[in-house]
Amino acid sequence: MIRDGRWSRAARGAHFCEVRVDADTGEVRISRMVGAFDVGRVINPKTAASQLRGAIVMGIGMALSEQALVDPRNGRTMSAGLDSYYVPVHADIPHIDVTWIGEPDPTMPLGLIGLGEVGTAGVAAAVANAVFHATGRRIRDLPITLDKLI
Repeated sequence: MIRDGRWSRAARGAHFCEVRVDADTGEVRISRMVGAFDVGRVINPKTAASQLRGAIVMGIGMALSEQALVDPRNGRTMSAGLDSYYVPVHADIPHIDVTWIGEPDPTMPLGLIGLGEVGTAGVAAAVANAVFHATGRRIRDLPITLDKLI
């Protein structure tokens, strides 16, 4: 992509999310998740799709469940261990559709851009926006938990 007469070698992505929020309990469930990316030439579509889906799962965890409590006095983690650190499990994640443009970057020898972090960036924002559209409440502090919705 040419920007201001120079080439920009950054991957880009857009995330789209649909949520269902239980009116009585405030439980948030993601019903659909779609990601579209510009990551240059994709050499191995199977591993690229897996990398992007895994990154989206990480973003869903960031948005809905993962939280490490830090003591502001000394900066130490207050969480006792991994037993109190909740990560998304298979039942929390819907089918995730990913797609990419596949246009090679002409400034790179193989046309690659890289897709390591682009799958995570923007997922939490997409989930928060979907929760806002479902409930009318704008949550600006992650994770989006029941106490913030009720």
